[in-house]
Amino acid sequence: MNTHYKIIESNKKQVEFYNQKSVTKNLPTRIWYYFREQTLKKIRKDIGILNESYDIHKVWFGDLSGKKVLDLGCYEGNYWSLYLAEHSKEYIALDLSDVAIKKLAARIQLHPNAQAIAADFLSEEFVEKDFDMIYAYGVLHHFQNTDVLIDKLNEKLAPDGVIISYDPLETSLPIKIMRMLYRPFQSDAAWEWPFKRKTFYQFQKSFTIVERRGILGKSKWVALLNFMPLSEEKKKRIGQKWYMEDWEQSKKSDKVLFRCMHLTMLLKKK
Repeated sequence: MNTHYKIIESNKKQVEFYNQKSVTKNLPTRIWYYFREQTLKKIRKDIGILNESYDIHKVWFGDLSGKKVLDLGCYEGNYWSLYLAEHSKEYIALDLSDVAIKKLAARIQLHPNAQAIAADFLSEEFVEKDFDMIYAYGVLHHFQNTDVLIDKLNEKLAPDGVIISYDPLETSLPIKIMRMLYRPFQSDAAWEWPFKRKTFYQFQKSFTIVERRGILGKSKWVALLNFMPLSEEKKKRIGQKWYMEDWEQSKKSDKVLFRCMHLTMLLKKK
């Protein structure tokens, strides 16, 4: 059984998982989701930087009026899906889940340039190509085999095409330990592969990284400030200072980047 076929078969199980009316998460997964969605989002909201990555993505989009755009792994639609559908010359939303993509199709039906497709990005069933931009928010880390993914991304991109990505990192020792303890109990572990250093360097070798930013490096420790006798304003100032250190220094420093929990990149086809 070749690697490509094994990935396709694994993705079929992923479809079954996400097509459930209510995705079943076991207790360890629910705890991790709470930590990620409540604790970490609260930190970012409290220090006023919750939408920082979304905002920079819009800058990276540039003028979409002449672009063919793939919204990869968008499920029912992400933060920018409707914006991309409205402003792109041609917009294709793609997700494994036919249940989710049907909901997004209903939301974009007023845009004649837009369509939503339920298919596997790696399969021969998905024949569209020559994309000027692939938007992959929280998607690329769902592919265990990075080489297969990179080959397919290059195949689908037009010359000078770009990828805008956002994915979790597993390069910070405390987070790596947490994920290692949690992974044996994780209900979606078969398709969750946070970027390691090796993964990042594979993308760096295969594409030109036009820009990159790390999120929640030093600033993830803001939660510990709640146990200190500091005013809310003081905590916010410290949090913003730490966050901006992560955001700005991670552009060039691998050391700073790898202490972060998330990575967003603007990649260009070589």
